Amino acid sequence: MNTLTRTERVLIDAIDARVFPGGIVEVGSSTAAQACVARGSLTYEPQDAPVSGETIYDLASLTKVLCTATLALELVAQGALDLEDGVRKWCPVWTGIDRHAVTVRHLLEHASGLPAHARYFERLQGGASFEGAIATEPLEYVPGTSSLYSDLGFILLGFILERAGGAPLDVQFDRWRASSIGDAALRFHPPAEWLPRIAPTEHDSWRGRLLRGEVHDENAYALGGVAGHAGLFGTAAAVGACARWWMQQAIRTPTAAQFLRRGRTPESSRALGWDTMLRSSSCGTRMTASAAGHTGFSGTSLWIDPGSDRYVVCLTNRVHPSREGDAMTRVRPAIHDAVAEDFDRSN
Repeated sequence: MNTLTRTERVLIDAIDARVFPGGIVEVGSSTAAQACVARGSLTYEPQDAPVSGETIYDLASLTKVLCTATLALELVAQGALDLEDGVRKWCPVWTGIDRHAVTVRHLLEHASGLPAHARYFERLQGGASFEGAIATEPLEYVPGTSSLYSDLGFILLGFILERAGGAPLDVQFDRWRASSIGDAALRFHPPAEWLPRIAPTEHDSWRGRLLRGEVHDENAYALGGVAGHAGLFGTAAAVGACARWWMQQAIRTPTAAQFLRRGRTPESSRALGWDTMLRSSSCGTRMTASAAGHTGFSGTSLWIDPGSDRYVVCLTNRVHPSREGDAMTRVRPAIHDAVAEDFDRSN
C-alpha cells in the first residue's frame, strides 16, 4: 500500500489555511484502491467528528459524470439512446429554428449553446417548469461551434435519460449502482442513518439553515434533490469504485473510451460529460494526455488517467461554512501533483 506523505501535507496545509475543514484523497488503479489519506474534521467546530473513509460528501457536479454520463453510456450501449439524437426527439417543448440541430452529443460536450446557469430556483419548482424554461432559454452561441460549461444542458440531459430509460433518474442510477459497483455508499437523497457522517456544506441564506444531507445546489434542490447536474452524495471509496468501472469499461468498449476522449467541438477540452487534460487543469501537471476528470463546486473532484492506470478522488466540503473564496483552485492541482510524487517515490 502506497504512503501518501506529500499528499497528506497538502491536505494539512489547506486545512490550516481554512480552505476546508477536512478532506479525503483516494488513489487507485483500474483494479483496486491503492492508497487513501483523510485529514481534518467535518466542520470547524471543536471536537467535531474527524474525516474518515466513512465520511459522506455532497458530490455536486461529479453527478454529471458519475450518474448522467454513466447512464447515457449505458443507454447508448443498449440502443435506447443515440448520441446524434436531436434534443427535440426527447423534449417536445424544445422548439425554434436556432435549436433544431442540437443533439444529445452537444449537451454532453457542453456545446448546445445554452448558458452556464440560471437562478430558476427563485421562481420555479419541478421538472416540467424547468424543462419549459430551458427549452426557451436564449442560446448564447451557435450550437456546436464553441463550448460553455452548462448546468442547464445537464439538467435537460437528466430529463432525456428519464424518458430514454423509462424510469426516474435516481431509480435508474440505483439499479446501475447495484449491478455494477455493489452496495456502495453513493446515492441521491441520503438516508437518515447517514446524517451523522455527512459533511455539512453551507449556511444557506436562501433556505435559512446549515445544509447537511440536502443538496447544496439550489436548482437541484428545486428539482426535488435529483437532477442531471447535481444531487449525489457519497464516500471516496464509492467514487473510487465508479472510477474503476469507467476505466474497465474504457478498456473493454470503444463507446466508453469515446466518452473519455476530447470531443468534436472546436477549441474545447470537453469529452462526453468529462473534461480532459490541459496543463491548467485541476489535475495538475503530472497526468498523461489521456486523463479525463471533473470537479464539483462543493470541493470535490475525480480524475481518471488510463495512460498511467491511475485515478484520484478528492472530496472536501470547501463551501463550509461559506462558498466565498477561490483557494480550492490552487489546492486541487497541488494535491494531484503530490499524489504523482508520492507514487514516483514509492516505485
